[in-house]
Amino acid sequence: MTGRRPIRSTPPGGLRGRSRATRTGVLSAGALVACASLAVGCGVVPGATGGSGDDDPITVMTWAPQDTGATNKPGMPALAQAYARWVNSQGGLGGRQLNVLTCNDHNDSVAAAKCARRAVKENAVAVVGSYSQYADSFFPVLEGARIPYIGGYGLTNAEFTSPLSYPVNGGQPALLAGLGSALADACGPVTLVRPDTIAGDQLPVLLDSGLSSGGHERAHDQRAAEDATSYDDQSGRALAREGTGRGEPGCVVPVLGDRTGTFMDSFRRASEDHPDVRTATVLGSVDQTAINASGGASGPYEGAYVTGWYPSVGDPGWDGLKKLIKEQAFGNNDVDAADAGVQTTWIAYTVLKEVVESLGDGEVSADTVRRALDGGLEVGTGGLTPDLRWTFADKLASVGFPRLVNADVTLQVVREGRLVSARQGAVDTTRTLQNADVA
Repeated sequence: MTGRRPIRSTPPGGLRGRSRATRTGVLSAGALVACASLAVGCGVVPGATGGSGDDDPITVMTWAPQDTGATNKPGMPALAQAYARWVNSQGGLGGRQLNVLTCNDHNDSVAAAKCARRAVKENAVAVVGSYSQYADSFFPVLEGARIPYIGGYGLTNAEFTSPLSYPVNGGQPALLAGLGSALADACGPVTLVRPDTIAGDQLPVLLDSGLSSGGHERAHDQRAAEDATSYDDQSGRALAREGTGRGEPGCVVPVLGDRTGTFMDSFRRASEDHPDVRTATVLGSVDQTAINASGGASGPYEGAYVTGWYPSVGDPGWDGLKKLIKEQAFGNNDVDAADAGVQTTWIAYTVLKEVVESLGDGEVSADTVRRALDGGLEVGTGGLTPDLRWTFADKLASVGFPRLVNADVTLQVVREGRLVSARQGAVDTTRTLQNADVA
């Protein structure tokens, strides 16, 4: 994509926030991940007139699973489309029209690869704010075309190892390490209930890193189907371990994405004879809507710890996102400002905006976007994250996460049926992850 801009505009997108230094080091190779489902569907929002003259539009892609039997994230591509309409109505992204391609990876490795191949075919300059657990399918395609992957959801190790990946949060590693640290002093035996997938295989060691940092024994690793319609057996087995500890009651940690609510329905029935057993999980597997649906203050989440990447939705840093939703996605229930996927997509597009503006009147292409990101560009997000800057290796390179530059997590707890902050500010899980036994 080439062209020069006749206008320089600064559309809404992201605010500059606090800064944090990062370190350099050595880049390690990517650890890749796989799973299964079916088919693929794509769309495009060409946007209103943004650039003018001979300026080419800026084309990007956002993908996520939709309409599947497992975890779905329809709000992420929907937010990306709304963002395109918003910036194009105000003159485009850095004076250029923004085209957003969307793609459904269907929770399937073949479909994920098809999405990546379409990004290449359509000359996308980046894949932005996306969700997929099939890194071994899409990263080789993106790497072959040297297309950067900005703001993935953080499901796989490859997102923190690939030189083409630019994550905006600490993904599952930070969430689970932070959760383990919080549970170390609060729980007796801990049971992790997680998907029986390759992506799920990464979760136990991360939770254990946090537990071990607090002197707690490792969690019991209990696998479960990620698309089950009932988890009665898994609930019973998890509760059976509660009586094996001494002192504090046990804790059950379901991390099953959209199926966490299904597990909690089974767990509610099975836990009637175990009133002291607590639950804990990560944002993305539960939100306020799920807590309300499970019974609020009388439900199984009461007292549960929940870790997230960002401040609560009431933080002023989300005002821009809320304004976008009100103006461009009003009535679309998929686009929820409290959804972690929507929030991640917003921050990822904030990064894209900063990159394009940093290029001035120069060419906007996959190569120039990547060079800007690798060249030390620091992106502020209005305090939603530390300032983001990607180097060839950061503080977590030694444990296999060279691209993980934001290890902050927030800790929340369910009190009287509401998710509230359990601790002021964010917790940096870098040191905990540095001690993780990641293979």
